[in-house]
Amino acid sequence: MTAERSPKAWPLAGLGYLYATAVALIWGGILSTGEVRRIDGLWIFTGMPRWSFGRGGSCVGGCYFTDDNIGEAVLRHERVHQAQWRRYGMAMPILYLIAGRDPLKNRYEIEAGLRDGGYLR
Repeated sequence: MTAERSPKAWPLAGLGYLYATAVALIWGGILSTGEVRRIDGLWIFTGMPRWSFGRGGSCVGGCYFTDDNIGEAVLRHERVHQAQWRRYGMAMPILYLIAGRDPLKNRYEIEAGLRDGGYLR
């Protein structure tokens, strides 16, 4: 998703994004036992306990939590989720839940790329 094609952010979404990122930085800093790095503005926490994230990894604000799922395609997928957090702020978790747990029908997973997210072979 390019910046010039990004939909306009919701009111106060930027504050929600910053809050979610701050909480996520603390969460990742406490629980990560692996490498922590920043790639293209996305904080990546590896070595996270399996119970601390969903599926192969989870994006919260500007942070991505995983055990070791850090391939190029997955990170491309997670950067789209990061952009979604920027657009919707703290409404993102609610919107995501409403969209449903089936990634093949969840509009946020579809937008992020099902193949890049590992949902399609």
